[in-house]
Amino acid sequence: MAGSKKSVVRNYMYNLIYQILILILPLITTPYLSRVLGPDGVGIYGYTYSIVTYFVLFGSLGIALYGQREIAYVQDNPTKRKKIFLELVLFRFITLSVAILVYCLAFIRGKQYHNYYLILLIELIAAGFDISWFFQGIEEFKKTVLRNVLVRIISVSLVFIIVKNAGDLWKFILIYSLADLLGNLLLWFYLPKYLKGGKVGKLNLGIHFLPLLMLFIPQVTTKVYNLLDTTMLGAIISDKSETGFYDQSQKVIRLLITIVTSLGVVMIPRVANVYASGDKKQINKYIKNSFTFVFFISFPMMFGIACIAKKFVPIFFGSGYDKAGLLIIIFCPMILLMGIENVIGSQYMLPTKKQKKYTISVVIGVISNFILNLIFIHLWSSVGASIATILSQIIVDGIQIYYVRHDIKWLPLIRIAVRYFIASLVMFITCLLVGLIVGNQVLEMILQIIVGIGVYVGMLILFRDKFLNTIIEKVKGKLSEFKLRFQN
Repeated sequence: MAGSKKSVVRNYMYNLIYQILILILPLITTPYLSRVLGPDGVGIYGYTYSIVTYFVLFGSLGIALYGQREIAYVQDNPTKRKKIFLELVLFRFITLSVAILVYCLAFIRGKQYHNYYLILLIELIAAGFDISWFFQGIEEFKKTVLRNVLVRIISVSLVFIIVKNAGDLWKFILIYSLADLLGNLLLWFYLPKYLKGGKVGKLNLGIHFLPLLMLFIPQVTTKVYNLLDTTMLGAIISDKSETGFYDQSQKVIRLLITIVTSLGVVMIPRVANVYASGDKKQINKYIKNSFTFVFFISFPMMFGIACIAKKFVPIFFGSGYDKAGLLIIIFCPMILLMGIENVIGSQYMLPTKKQKKYTISVVIGVISNFILNLIFIHLWSSVGASIATILSQIIVDGIQIYYVRHDIKWLPLIRIAVRYFIASLVMFITCLLVGLIVGNQVLEMILQIIVGIGVYVGMLILFRDKFLNTIIEKVKGKLSEFKLRFQN
């Protein structure tokens, strides 16, 4: 099996870079843009981008996840792999063409912010050329990482050079839209190496429609669920600064969530490939390891960002964004909740073709989020949207846990979670005490981060945590290997 020859750890690291890069480089520009564009400009971008994302989603029709899974099933058969790729690319061109037509009719002619919507049309065109799902399916994550490194560094550089004041919002949107288009086009140059199979015969687009639809429903509901808060907040509250506060706090939390959930993108093709071979024991081993990783990293992140949020916001975003600190604290549980959903839903339910149950969970989540948003946004604006998100995510996780309650051994996982929770709680209390001693905010935050990491690692060493020991041994092995190479 080709999949078994590829390192999960290596692919995780590549995909982690791939996912974080999408968020981290814009996050580098955030302190600059938050000051140049202001809360209103940031809010307008967040609102208009959420609108175009719906059209990208519907135009793509779930091909990213479906294509990744289907390519993973046949990654060792070049002819079948080539046929599926060609069918899905053509299918996506057709559906996105329809989405572009509807988008142009609905948002470009005479609408508020129509100039921004016109520029964001590039995002829809870029989506048509996105074939990252193919490389993820064959577990070649390095290609997508190299693409993003090049394009994102160029785009970030252009932002600092070109965007100078609030009137340059359109330039910022144009830079990032063109970066997405260029990045997607660059991946096509790698294709010839992987499309060397024999004659594929007649293409059959129709056979993909129903399976795509079945995967599209949970994907679209998940995406709508993630965007609903921003869209409803922008539509209900006239003060776009509220959307700006919300959008900035989301960037911080979603960066941390990306670190936690990046393993999922690597594990989907791996679990799908193992599922195709019928090895349930290996699937259970993968899922247990994924849960351990989620608990290991999400608990300290959750407690850590809650501790430094109010100091971090004015330092990072500048003055006028204080409310974003409160929103980050409210959002903290999402790091753990999204990690749990990623393991159960994305890594287990979808690759093992339990998408119907997965769909039910996310549909209920969207409905809950919509209802809660209607109530809480009117009451507490961005704070209400944050609370609605947390509550609806708890509902989604609860439903998914119920559906797989007989498939996963929960007691060992609960014991693992408790260990990381205790270690993170001790870390949190220690960091609060550090905050009482140090007066300078910047120095206080740096010391809290350093002390927090030290206390957390120390607690896990005290607990004789196997996962940490594995990481330490691998690091020692890599250092020894590097030392030997250097000496030779």
